[in-house]
Amino acid sequence: MISRLCLRALPLGALLLTSAAALAAPCGTGPFETWLEDFKKEAASNGISASAIQAGLTGVTLDKSVLARDHSQKVFSQSFEEFSGRMVPPRLTRGSNMLKQYGSVLGRIEQAYGVPGEVLVAIWGLETDFGVNIGKFPTLRSLATLAYDCRRADMFKAELMDALRIVERGDIAPQDLRGAWAGEIGQTQFMPSSYVKFAVDFDGNGRRDLLRSPPDVLASTANFLASHGWQRGKDWEPGSANFAAIKEWNKSEVYARTIAYFATQLSRAP
Repeated sequence: MISRLCLRALPLGALLLTSAAALAAPCGTGPFETWLEDFKKEAASNGISASAIQAGLTGVTLDKSVLARDHSQKVFSQSFEEFSGRMVPPRLTRGSNMLKQYGSVLGRIEQAYGVPGEVLVAIWGLETDFGVNIGKFPTLRSLATLAYDCRRADMFKAELMDALRIVERGDIAPQDLRGAWAGEIGQTQFMPSSYVKFAVDFDGNGRRDLLRSPPDVLASTANFLASHGWQRGKDWEPGSANFAAIKEWNKSEVYARTIAYFATQLSRAP
């Protein structure tokens, strides 16, 4: 699984300071445990319940392996031909099967959001190989580690706050909240801020579960694209308005072109 931090910018909201930022200890200048206690106070001042804070942050420790990954991250430099050639052919047959398996669900999603199943399945396949590789890093620990570090403290602090909101509203239990090392969650790798804004309960069980529910995963991905300008009934080729919506999903031109190419190949599959 490729960390999306090297492929796309995080949501703008993740770059903003919270209203009570002054309560938190300066990043990385003292013990992690002291910083975490101050962050808990900040979370409470932002309206997060004591039960969610306790459930989500009790026992959380610094993860040095996450810091090592973040500090050694390389700039993505593959060409479209290299990346698409590596990622699409091994996933094409299974992607076609997924279109058939979830055809009814995808049809209802397209009715609701206007996004064709081929685009959603392409994203699903590229992000986690259709839910196979969602990541094993404890999300709250990873985000707390990155928020404590001084490189992008405010961005990850905001994401950690939203991860607690996911816990608070009962979508995912804290012990089940696992994903990529940089905090991406679920089968299409939402950052917590996007999860809070765009995740939907499409299977009707009362929870927005992007870890285990393909209907929720696919509908939430469609909701993201629809909320970023997707136009019903239009194509998604580079230069189109719908390609611009795909680039909101991932700012990398190469990655966005690969999504579009994969979706087109799926649309032509028998």
